[in-house]
Amino acid sequence: MIAVKTDTPPVAQAEHRSTFFRQSGWLMIANVGGGVLMWAVHLLSKFIPEGEYGQFGVFLAVAMCIPNMPLQMALAHQTALALATRRERELAGMIRMVLLGTFGLWLVGCVGVFLFHGALIEHWKISHPAGLWLTLPVVLFSLWLPLFTGVLQGQQNFLWMGWAAILNGVGRLGMATLAVWVVTAWALGGYAAGMVAGVATGLAVAVGISAWQARSLWLASPSPFDWRSLLREVVPPMLGFGAFQLLFTAEQAGFYVSAGTLSRALLWLVTPLATVMFPRIVHSAARSEKTDLMKVVMIGTGVLAVGGALGLTILGPWIVRFVFKESYVHVAVMVLPWYAAAMVPLALANVLLNNLMARTMYKVVPALCVLAAGYAFALTRFHDSLITVLKTLGFFGLVCLLVCAWATWKVQSPKSGRQGQ
Repeated sequence: MIAVKTDTPPVAQAEHRSTFFRQSGWLMIANVGGGVLMWAVHLLSKFIPEGEYGQFGVFLAVAMCIPNMPLQMALAHQTALALATRRERELAGMIRMVLLGTFGLWLVGCVGVFLFHGALIEHWKISHPAGLWLTLPVVLFSLWLPLFTGVLQGQQNFLWMGWAAILNGVGRLGMATLAVWVVTAWALGGYAAGMVAGVATGLAVAVGISAWQARSLWLASPSPFDWRSLLREVVPPMLGFGAFQLLFTAEQAGFYVSAGTLSRALLWLVTPLATVMFPRIVHSAARSEKTDLMKVVMIGTGVLAVGGALGLTILGPWIVRFVFKESYVHVAVMVLPWYAAAMVPLALANVLLNNLMARTMYKVVPALCVLAAGYAFALTRFHDSLITVLKTLGFFGLVCLLVCAWATWKVQSPKSGRQGQ
């Protein structure tokens, strides 16, 4: 028995890493491809009034407020854990409950929008009401997409997770371009509404693909599950990833739409490493297996993030001039290096946070919640310029990295309870 254990791990580990890098490489291609297609929607800013583009930024900001990261990671964690411990039927019941719960919340939101749509249109200075109504399905699909992609991630079905990202971009760009062309041809107004229709189309395609590929789990015969245990397993990672996502929520209107979109492209490149790592570490923790995968991912993310930030700083000004109107270029070029630099510590912190949550090391969660609250408060005090906001983001991103590093190497993993179950 001992001889077998010492002989097989090197071969198994080599195969494990080969699969890991193949899956990560595919997700990088898919993320960058899908991200470029979604980013290409902003090319339409050259053909529509600036006010309409600003409204599109407002509608996008509404969708970006959806806590997609905590939703996806919670479902990924539960899926990976259920598959490792043979609790698929309990998982089916949980997925259906989450789907119905999010649908119910969405219906309540729709009622609120219907009752106060006049005030919303006036407050946001919406020129065409269709944009507001089209935002409603965008919100629903934005709630459901991370749920189904989380299931795919937990299944380690990265092939279709990648295709969902690519076809999301295809649908968004294709429908947005068609809608803007029709509006321009007929002089109907409502350019922002047409672009929101593109966002809704892309999300609908991605949700449909992800739901179909995950159907073996969420359509399975469900069985009862322990609500209290589920809450203990789900709430801490949702709070942790939710606090982390707040660090990405600097204002997304106007100039931030241009510079911010480019800078977040760094995350399209580096996050696949952590995405593929997460369910593997959940499995390893559930089976009490040792792995050094986190260190490999940390090094790879660091190299890609720093290299990407430098490349974006050098090439970004040219890209901005090529894509956006001249009125956006000066400010976007000015803030781009700061935005890119702020993404680097966040990318590294994301790796450490994924490792901590996968191993159910939740002691870091309260610190992250306090950090997120501090960031939100700081934005109300330090916002005299775009660069000040980005410096604030960079500072809190660095603190987040330090907090996650401290929790990784100083805080011991729990030795009892439901860890790894």
